[in-house]
Amino acid sequence: MDDVWLNLPGHELVRAGLGDLASGRQTEASLLVEMAAPRLRALGLSVPDAAREDASHRLYELLSDGGGDAYSRYNALVRRMVSFARAAEHASTG
Repeated sequence: MDDVWLNLPGHELVRAGLGDLASGRQTEASLLVEMAAPRLRALGLSVPDAAREDASHRLYELLSDGGGDAYSRYNALVRRMVSFARAAEHASTG
């Protein structure tokens, strides 16, 4: 991940998710990276090919198992990833 992107919102999720995915760990962050893999690859990030289509369902299940309001937490995480992708797209064109 480029140093420029380290100031973008959500960079910590992306960095953690890439590491977790590469290590084969299923975490909130790795599932978010799986969900956003095509967009992240288009930005030039190297996302492991482990990404599968059902990542969004697995993320929701993981959040549901943790208790609390899984729906709100899921949406907040997705918004954070979208914020990162938008900011990265803007940074790469600016």
